[in-house]
Amino acid sequence: MSAEDLEKYETEMELQLYREYRDIVGQFTYVVETERRFYLANVVDVQVRDTDGEVYFEVRMSDAWVWDMYRPARFVKNVRVITFKDVNVEELDKPDLRLPEDGPFGS
Repeated sequence: MSAEDLEKYETEMELQLYREYRDIVGQFTYVVETERRFYLANVVDVQVRDTDGEVYFEVRMSDAWVWDMYRPARFVKNVRVITFKDVNVEELDKPDLRLPEDGPFGS
């Protein structure tokens, strides 16, 4: 496989992965970013650990999706990540679950 063919393959895989992400992102509550991967998850627990002065993060996720184009199975029931780098956890906005402001339940 030539370098050009490999680059084309990776570009196609990234586009396919983005489309999958776009289609499923609404099913998850959190976006989790570590130095190695990007996850979508419905349950996230981040624990800061300190072992002999060395600080690291233990991240446990349930009902998760892993952003990795080289993984054939991206949906996982449970995942545990140990990292010495920062962890970013954001709650996803669910605009389709908001009540209309001008409706009977609006403020």
